[in-house]
Amino acid sequence: MTDLSKEILKKYQVRKSKKQKTAFIELLRAHFPNLKVEDDAIGYSRNIVIGNPNTAKMVFTAHYDTCAVMPIPNFIMPKNMLISFLYAFVLVIPMLLIGSAVGGLTEFVLKDPGMGALFNLLTYWLILILMIYGPANKHTVNDNTSGVITLIELMNAMTDEQRAQSCFVFFDNEEKGLLGSSAFAREHKSVMKDKLLINFDCVSDGDYLMLILNKRAHPEYAEKMKAAFEGVTEKTVLIEGEKGVYYPSDQKNFKKNIGVASFKKSKLGLYMDRIHTPKDTVMDERNIEVLVSSFVKFAETL
Repeated sequence: MTDLSKEILKKYQVRKSKKQKTAFIELLRAHFPNLKVEDDAIGYSRNIVIGNPNTAKMVFTAHYDTCAVMPIPNFIMPKNMLISFLYAFVLVIPMLLIGSAVGGLTEFVLKDPGMGALFNLLTYWLILILMIYGPANKHTVNDNTSGVITLIELMNAMTDEQRAQSCFVFFDNEEKGLLGSSAFAREHKSVMKDKLLINFDCVSDGDYLMLILNKRAHPEYAEKMKAAFEGVTEKTVLIEGEKGVYYPSDQKNFKKNIGVASFKKSKLGLYMDRIHTPKDTVMDERNIEVLVSSFVKFAETL
């Protein structure tokens, strides 16, 4: 990895508060003086743009904001949506029980069913707010320091001509509901209508590298992707269409996109775990190397 990537991994894993994000922006500005920060007053997002989206042949992206710490990981099975949704539903049950307990206690103490219902609802919403705005997770290697580093390494590996034909965007506020990428999509709506966007989100933990091509990207780029990753043996590369695959990330805001993530495998299928918890500490540098070298090859075909 480059010295910049090592510094980010060592000192800049927490990028949640405005101050922390500003420090990260200034770090990048020291290495990329021509970067631009696009502000979105509505969502309070600051997207970092290196290159010109108007003239670029393709746009590479990753979100740089980081999440609040949680006791239980966000768990995703991209090809088993039922289990993913059931897991999310199970997580809601303790929240409902806590809210019900607080509401019941309030009603018992105050002898007021209305206040009990109010405190029940307030407790539920307080937990939701803490999940987004609570204390920062200090370990964000996979989600999404890995995506940030992939962009840094990709820029470093490309030739001057390839960099000139590419744009690199670090999205803000993915963890709050894809707000940064949504703002970028609005700002560059006409430009991004037919332009390929490749988004790296959680790519450092797992030996199964999945590329999810949406219905507009798949017919045009599937074979080129297979050729770009040809020869990779130590990792399993999966070139997938979006049908039957669930991976909600920033690429969803764009018409022609490829989402990239890494997964582990169990008897039930591919899965992602550890993210949003202190256990998010796995950086498999080989994943980054494979992605960078392969997308450099892919850039040569455009």
